[in-house]
Amino acid sequence: MDILEFIEKGVSPFHVVAQAAELLEAEGFCRLEETKLWQVEPGGKYYVTRNQSSIIAFCLPKNKPVNYHIMASHSDSPTFRIKKLNQGNTDYGKAEVEGYGGMIYSSWLDRPLTIAGRLLIDREDGLESKLVYVDKDLLVIPNLAIHFNREINKGYAYNPQVDLQSIYGGPEADLEGVLREAAGLSPEDEIVDHDLVLVTRQKPVRLGTSGEFFMAPRIDDLACVATTLEGFLQSMENSCDSIRIWTVFDNEEVGSGTRQGAMSNFLPQTMERIEEGLGLTRQEGMCLRSASLLISADNAHATHPNLPAKSDSQFSVCLGGGIVVKYNASQKYTSTGLTAAALDMVCLREGLMTQAFANRADSPGGSTLGNLLSQQLSIPMVDIGIPQWAMHSAVETAACQDLKDMIVLSAGFYASDLIQVEDGKWKI
Repeated sequence: MDILEFIEKGVSPFHVVAQAAELLEAEGFCRLEETKLWQVEPGGKYYVTRNQSSIIAFCLPKNKPVNYHIMASHSDSPTFRIKKLNQGNTDYGKAEVEGYGGMIYSSWLDRPLTIAGRLLIDREDGLESKLVYVDKDLLVIPNLAIHFNREINKGYAYNPQVDLQSIYGGPEADLEGVLREAAGLSPEDEIVDHDLVLVTRQKPVRLGTSGEFFMAPRIDDLACVATTLEGFLQSMENSCDSIRIWTVFDNEEVGSGTRQGAMSNFLPQTMERIEEGLGLTRQEGMCLRSASLLISADNAHATHPNLPAKSDSQFSVCLGGGIVVKYNASQKYTSTGLTAAALDMVCLREGLMTQAFANRADSPGGSTLGNLLSQQLSIPMVDIGIPQWAMHSAVETAACQDLKDMIVLSAGFYASDLIQVEDGKWKI
């Protein structure tokens, strides 16, 4: 898999899941539907989606399972969601948008943008979801000239309703027509609704004297999505007695509290179906979960080279310095000494270095999938990530070596016999 190509094509959560499903099916994974009864077999490979924006893939051992090995990441990134098409005034066509997630507003201005997502089409036999991506420079959010705001370089509070609306053409421009053409719709097809977002048009690029870094939109968290999927697929070459699960949730950037988010019943319900399909009792399922490890893979902050004081000097994180293990005393990250040490057992076996991240004591920091997922699923967890700069900017920066390390870690974890044999005791 080309990781940068996966990131480039992951223009919306729907496109991320569609890409993943295509790759899984190419490796022999069978699609399941939540609306239907499941028939799963030992040694089988399966996947299921929810809302077309979250996905769970799993591989069952041929023998009776001893635990779960799970990695979780998220498909969404901060962006602008389109509220209404063809919203115009006397001079320009304007797409009415609102912010999704905690983005760096200024990074979205004065750059080519386009639109991606899904259209809901009324067909004779029901409602159809149609993915769409307009592969052209289509919109811009223009800055105000410095001549009208001489103080802008001293800091400016953007008003999303006023300053951050996107322009797609003159008064006669037909945005819906552009979307219809991109989606291959006929004039008779009626668009009854849509889930659309703005997308930065910059392609991933490598930089640095040796090409050691790369810049791309949506590194948070598609770098983890792509690398953990690659590791998951590579691990299929090795048999083990764990149930291997790879999962990607939507809506992490807005709190995960949706039907397709980490706080939903998507993963617990899937695990219940697996256990029932394998003929396990409820208590046997409890034993499996207690012996398991879930790795929440959501990117981490590297220490900023120009602003190192923003980070704890005792926890310097470098691009290319290894996978980051994240800690937080308030449990916004789920890592404990015990689960981090269990992860280290895998890293040592694979010859990988890790870095530790903790916020300054006077900075609350953010949260991630792990602590939210743990409210629905009682499994030992650890939070890790690929280090990056400019998290939540329209374009972010990370190191190529860290992508390779995450693939190695993922493949090694999925194929390992890591297990918690009793409370507080792990072996591999």
